[in-house]
Amino acid sequence: MKFLRLHFGSAVLEAVLLILCVILAIAAPRFFTTENLLNVLRNVSMQGLIALGMTMVIISGEIDLSVGSAVAFAGCLTAFCAGWMMEPEVGLPTELAVLLAVAIALVVGFLLGGFSGLMRTRYQVPTFITTLALMTGLSGAAELITDGFPLTPFPDWYSFIGGGYLFGVPFPALVFLAAFLVFQVVMNHTPFGRSVYAVGGNSEAARLSGIEVKKVKMLVLGTTGALAALSGVMVSSEIMSGTATTAKGWELDIIAAVIIGGTSLMGGVGRIWGTMIGVIFLGVIINGMTLLNISEYWQHVVLGVLILAAVLLNRLQQRV
Repeated sequence: MKFLRLHFGSAVLEAVLLILCVILAIAAPRFFTTENLLNVLRNVSMQGLIALGMTMVIISGEIDLSVGSAVAFAGCLTAFCAGWMMEPEVGLPTELAVLLAVAIALVVGFLLGGFSGLMRTRYQVPTFITTLALMTGLSGAAELITDGFPLTPFPDWYSFIGGGYLFGVPFPALVFLAAFLVFQVVMNHTPFGRSVYAVGGNSEAARLSGIEVKKVKMLVLGTTGALAALSGVMVSSEIMSGTATTAKGWELDIIAAVIIGGTSLMGGVGRIWGTMIGVIFLGVIINGMTLLNISEYWQHVVLGVLILAAVLLNRLQQRV
């Protein structure tokens, strides 16, 4: 019954998305141009990457509010480390310095996510509290690293990661689609994926059945931290700098996409495919309102209404 409710909710969202696209095609002729559709893909990809990890986190019964700040911090850390390693005192070649800086950012991102998991599993500190603290701390750390000014040590080729095209498709979109396929397989066809659902549904029953609940929670939070860092690298590539003010409020948009996609905040219920549709749905909504010259203030109002409607629909489905 839970399976049928989940698929019904996703089908409704897909139908609404299709109707929305038809309406926008009529109201805003530029919407269905190749350039605009590729622009939508690029815009949703960086948040979409994190949304895939956030889906696992919420299914496991946790939450991560630090991802927006983690994006900014990762971009600034990458720029800082690359610039430092290219200085004469260190003297590494430009390409090697940048690649090592990216690797450092990804590892730090994973460790920060794992830290939230450690605080939750060992000290029973709710992830809401830990990640709220990280959200503030990482934002401050990004400002400290950059001293309030953008860092620009990157070579020209670095712009490809966040701004380049491969086979005519934005490179970030290809990374997002590849990650989607991986997460789709992991969550639906592996013991780890089944463990995530079990932990979110009933962690004590999962523990008694032999699932390492602590390990599962630390891994999903660590993976989400690494995805936030990867997104931060892409953002720094797109703007060719490490800037502390990027990705403000992303955590709310990402959680909104996951919820709209049918994942329950109660844990144990959700689908990667639903999150993909939720991410695209929000991207289309925002793009369409921009093309129709609707005020950014109204865009926030619409987003709030969509989140409330999605949660209400989810609760109604659970009662059926």
